[in-house]
Amino acid sequence: MMLKPVRLALFLLSLLLNLAAARADILIGAAAPLSGPNAALGEQLRRGVQKAVDDINATGGIRGEKLAVDFADDGCDPRKAIDVATGFVSAGVKAVIGHYCSGASIPASKVYQKAGILQISPASTNPKFTDEGGWNVVRLVPRDDAQAGAAAALVVDRFPGRKVAILSDQSPGFTALAARFAMALQQKGVTPALQQAFKAGTKDFAPLARQVAESGAGVVYLAGSYVEGGLIAQALRAAGSQAQIISGDSLVTEDYGNQAKAAAEGTLSSFTFDARKFPSAQGLVQRFRDADQNPEGFTLYAYAAVQALAAAAEATGTLDSTRLAEWLRGGNRFDTVVGPLSFDARGDLTAPAIAWFKWVDGRYVEVDARTLAPPLLDTTP
Repeated sequence: MMLKPVRLALFLLSLLLNLAAARADILIGAAAPLSGPNAALGEQLRRGVQKAVDDINATGGIRGEKLAVDFADDGCDPRKAIDVATGFVSAGVKAVIGHYCSGASIPASKVYQKAGILQISPASTNPKFTDEGGWNVVRLVPRDDAQAGAAAALVVDRFPGRKVAILSDQSPGFTALAARFAMALQQKGVTPALQQAFKAGTKDFAPLARQVAESGAGVVYLAGSYVEGGLIAQALRAAGSQAQIISGDSLVTEDYGNQAKAAAEGTLSSFTFDARKFPSAQGLVQRFRDADQNPEGFTLYAYAAVQALAAAAEATGTLDSTRLAEWLRGGNRFDTVVGPLSFDARGDLTAPAIAWFKWVDGRYVEVDARTLAPPLLDTTP
C-alpha cells in the first residue's frame, strides 16, 4: 500500500519533467524538395539545417533552450508548399528555414506572414520573394537579377559576337531567371537568337538541341534543374553544338556532372562564393567530410540560416518573429560559417557577391571571371 503514493509521485514527476522538456524545445520548420528531381538540392538544405541544430544544441541551445526541427518535403511545388506551410503553422513552429525553390518560397511566405512567422531562405533567388514579400522574409543568396546581370556581362565580355539561345524550365523561378537574363542582355544591345521553354520531366531533348544548333547559337543560357540540364547538355553535344553552356546556381552540384557526364565539361555557372574555402568554415567542412559527406552547394548556407535565427534570438532576447525580422532586416552584422552577414530593409543581403564555377575534368571549380581559368592552386574540397 505504501508503494502506491511513491509510484504516483514518481509518475507525476516524470510527467512534469517531460512537459518541461517539451516546452523547452524551440520548434522550427525546414522545407525543401526532399523527393523528386530536385531532391539532391533539398538534401543539401536538410543536411545543413540538421548539423546547425545539432551544433547549437551541443553548446546549450538558444538562451538555454534546445532546438528541434521538423523537416517537410514541398517538392518545389507551389500548392504543396502552401500545405507544408499550413502544417508548420498548426505545429506551432517559431521560424522556418526554407523553402529551397522560389516557386515554393513565395506562396508559402504569405502563409507565414499571416501567421506571424519568420522565414529565412538559404536558396530562393527570385526577386519577388523579397520585393513583394512581407515583413517576415530574409534570404542568404544573391537575387536572380544579380546573377542574370553577371551572366549577361560575362557573355558580352567573354563571348562577344556569339548568338545566344535561352532555354528555361517552365517553373516560376527559372522562368523569372531567364526573363531577367534576356532583359540584361538586351540592355547591353544583344537580342537572343532563340528563347525556348521546356517542361520539367522531359526526357528527350533532341528536338530542342536541333533548334539550338539550327539557330547558330554559340552560347546557351540554361535556366533549369541539374536533371534536365544534364540531359540538355548531352543532347546539345549529340546534335553537334559546341555552344558554351552558362547557368545560374542550379548546376553547381555534383549531380549535374553525374547526369551530363562528359558533356558537363566547360559549363559555367554563377553562384555565391564556395563557402567550403572560407576560413570560418574549415572546422565544419572537415566534420562533414569525416562523416563522408560533401557540404557543397547550399549546405553551408542552410547552416548559416539557422545561425542567423540564433543570432537574432540572442540579440533580441526573444523568439517573437516580428522582433527577429526587424533585427535581421535592420542591417545588424553577425558572424556565420559563411562569413559575416547583414541584410537590408527588404531582407536581401547588403553585400551580395557573385562567383563563377566551371566544370573541369569531371568536377566544378571556382574560376576567375576575367580569364575563366581555374586558379593555379585549386583548393576546392
